[in-house]
Amino acid sequence: MEKVQLPEHPIFNVVAEAADELDVDAYVIGGFVRDLVLKRPSKDIDVVCVGDGIALAAMVAQKLPHKPKVSIFKNYGTAMLRSGEWEVEFVGARKESYREHSRKPEVEQGSLDDDLKRRDFTINALGISLNKQNYGDLIDEFDGVKDMRRKIIRTPLEPGITFSDDPLRMMRAIRFASQLGFDIDPDTFDAIMENKDRIKIVSQERVTDELNKIILSPVPSYGFKLLFASGLLHLIFPKMVELQGVETINGNSHKDNFYHTLQVLDNVAQVSDDLWLRWSAIMHDIAKPDTKRYSPKVGWTFHGHEDRGARMVPRLFRDLKLPLNEHMKFVQKLVRLHLRPIALVKETVTDSAIRRLLFEAGDDIDALMKLCRADITSKNDNKVKRYLQNFDKVEKRLVEVEESDKLRNFQPVITGEIIMETFGLKPSKTVGELKEVLTEAILEGKVKNEFDEAYAFLLEKGKELGLSVVSNKALSGKGE
Repeated sequence: MEKVQLPEHPIFNVVAEAADELDVDAYVIGGFVRDLVLKRPSKDIDVVCVGDGIALAAMVAQKLPHKPKVSIFKNYGTAMLRSGEWEVEFVGARKESYREHSRKPEVEQGSLDDDLKRRDFTINALGISLNKQNYGDLIDEFDGVKDMRRKIIRTPLEPGITFSDDPLRMMRAIRFASQLGFDIDPDTFDAIMENKDRIKIVSQERVTDELNKIILSPVPSYGFKLLFASGLLHLIFPKMVELQGVETINGNSHKDNFYHTLQVLDNVAQVSDDLWLRWSAIMHDIAKPDTKRYSPKVGWTFHGHEDRGARMVPRLFRDLKLPLNEHMKFVQKLVRLHLRPIALVKETVTDSAIRRLLFEAGDDIDALMKLCRADITSKNDNKVKRYLQNFDKVEKRLVEVEESDKLRNFQPVITGEIIMETFGLKPSKTVGELKEVLTEAILEGKVKNEFDEAYAFLLEKGKELGLSVVSNKALSGKGE
């Protein structure tokens, strides 16, 4: 039997001692073994014993020098403890049976063979013995190591049963393929296509969790192409599927916005691990199907897709059970602004246009520029190179204007309170209009964002509106 070298960590020897004292067979199993064989880092250890997993966890905790706390989950028959950076979960070997309308199995005690059979894929149906008499022996009943060498995702049992029992495994198959760069076995993929509608019984939260892991994989487009080919994407994210396809009228065609979006996503993935910047890439053209128009004079247009897309983001986040917080606002902002830097790619760029972009993007300007660079996709390498060189010029101007005017996240020095105090106004439309006029003047470079100059401009605009100054306290105290 093949031997595997376990990491040099006392936890493995302690489990071996405890298992022998309790007279139970214990194994490291699942993802930790897979990652060990693939030489991928992992700190999450699953220990299965043929017996009482909670009792084994308790004895291991007693034997470890730091006596870690054991968290017990009686409903699941599991226990968990931490040893340094390592998280170790203990469970008794079990077998499972499923009902048609639920992915929650009925569980009963079982053998190691039963436990391995219930695993989702052969690469996860691996075990390493921790008992002293056969310490390090690799248990591989379903040729998981061979599948790793072949870079194949395959189910240990008949795939139709595997996916019908727990449909989330279909998402997991594609997630592992995308994370590891593996192929999915043809019979396994056929079973995903046949059982795709079963995904409807899985909670949106669990589906989106797997989707996020696909998005964070090294080449996320691969996972999305598998989702599309299997039909799963049509069920879990139909709005994205609408991007697919090319329409031709009078010989004029537009590009396939689905595959363009995937290219942008891959481009972003090369420069950032930020999940929300990657979501911005996915959403940046999401409204193109809704704004697509054809004109014989100009061809295909998608006017306003950035604003329409930004308005769609909250609903899409809600449908996907993504967080409706600052992450959603970040994606919404980048979708709304993603065409702005491209519009600045000209020989002459006005300072006011640069100021407005800095003002609107704020601290997200760097993320926005990454998205915009990623959005330059063309089969013409010279065209891409030319655009990216122009972006270099825009970024240089952004730095120059930012250093000169300090406009990133700027607030006018004249506040609404100062406006109300100066003219004796209550909160009103007039106050908002004056503040907006002042902000525009600063962005246009007509007025510096310094108190004396801005306040003088305010008095002049107030006079034009027929307002009388009732207090100069703001001027004498400079708003303090």
